[in-house]
Amino acid sequence: MEPHRRPLSPAAIQHGAFAAHENLRQSASGVLSGSSLRPEVRESWERSLRYLARPAAVRPALLWGEDELDDYRRGHPLAAILPVIAQLLVQPSRDTGLLVAVGDQYGRLLWVQGDATARVKASRINFVAGADWSEAAVGTNAPGAAVATNRSIQIAGAEHFNPGVHPWSCTAVPLRDPDTGSILGILDITGGAEAVAWHTLALMNATVAAAQAQLQVLRLEQRMTAPQATEPQATEPQATEPRANTARAAAARTPVARAAAPATTAEAPQLTSLQILGRDHGLLHVAGRTLTLSERHTEILTLLALHPRGLSAEELASMVYPERAAVPTVRAEMVRLRRLLRGYCQALIPTSRPYRLPAEVAVDAQQVLTHLGRGAHRLALSSYRGEVLPRSEAPAIVDLRRSVGALLREAILTDAGPDVLLQYLQLPEAKDDGDAWHIALRLLPLRSPRRAAVVAHLERLRADSD
Repeated sequence: MEPHRRPLSPAAIQHGAFAAHENLRQSASGVLSGSSLRPEVRESWERSLRYLARPAAVRPALLWGEDELDDYRRGHPLAAILPVIAQLLVQPSRDTGLLVAVGDQYGRLLWVQGDATARVKASRINFVAGADWSEAAVGTNAPGAAVATNRSIQIAGAEHFNPGVHPWSCTAVPLRDPDTGSILGILDITGGAEAVAWHTLALMNATVAAAQAQLQVLRLEQRMTAPQATEPQATEPQATEPRANTARAAAARTPVARAAAPATTAEAPQLTSLQILGRDHGLLHVAGRTLTLSERHTEILTLLALHPRGLSAEELASMVYPERAAVPTVRAEMVRLRRLLRGYCQALIPTSRPYRLPAEVAVDAQQVLTHLGRGAHRLALSSYRGEVLPRSEAPAIVDLRRSVGALLREAILTDAGPDVLLQYLQLPEAKDDGDAWHIALRLLPLRSPRRAAVVAHLERLRADSD
């Protein structure tokens, strides 16, 4: 039986955190040693060191303009539960010195409300709506750590990796999808010592429970009031779009900024997106609901989303199967996909001749390319969760994977600053990219403390090649 451990006092927590900062400052290798940090905080520091060589005073980047932020917030499933959060947390926090923030599943702040004076002070460290507070961007903080671990966490003062955030303390709790349990975002309270009091965490857990229950009620109401849809009938044959030579051309036609596809008898769903980055099975999100797809269904749905004018059975077969498959094989797979969608969202059931989605589906890989096209390198990198369907051997998916990876690399190495480049170098595909690491070394100032980690990595690459 393990002995009972008494909780550390606030003073002991701060003493241990300052000791960790001093140990890291004196470490020539930039490796965290000792155990003066609480275990969950130490784990966050170790993750932060993969992105930021030292706890420099990094200022979180603003990722969106005002209009882009408004569009993203309107489309986010957490927008529906803001009234609950406002009633239980925001209104009581006025004139208390506390801030209430809601962020997305990547640690990016979407709403920051609360005490007016605290908001002015927080803006000086860019703790504002639209800023990236992931661990990769700013190091250990409650919103970023809650996203990274999918667990509640409290970060007090000097436990923050970034010295510029030491005057603040924060508590963050994940907000989860009530149907799937996947993380939708985080709820955060930031301020002084009151922000990490034990009763603050209890209050936030109660608020999150109420918010998730409200989201579930809203979904049930939507399902009960949704009109019954009939199965889409085959449309008249139309001119099909020839298969693109590269995934770049295919991705350029993705329905991110295009007119809506023709409607069917079912009303087109809202907030429909498909996640294919860094995962072997796609996640389909429709109006707050999430469905995990098989690898084959993910491939098919991705290609249909990237070809809004439709694909013939022959074109789809050549895109999906490494060895040319018979058209009946494709048709059989489409029957299974339609059967799956019929029980999930009838307004997404593909039509025939050609196969075409009746509603717009935003693919996360294409969103990365869109950000790159606008020059928003940091946002593109934050949205990039890994390679496109890493295990897929479908020819068109392989092309898309290579294209997205190559375009991201080219944009980052050509135009991005050192902070974004160092974040890119943490990707698995950049681990052995010697040219990229040499560029990072060239961009970093001679006195930058982050040069040591880059030099050490280059030496390891050189040793491995000998």
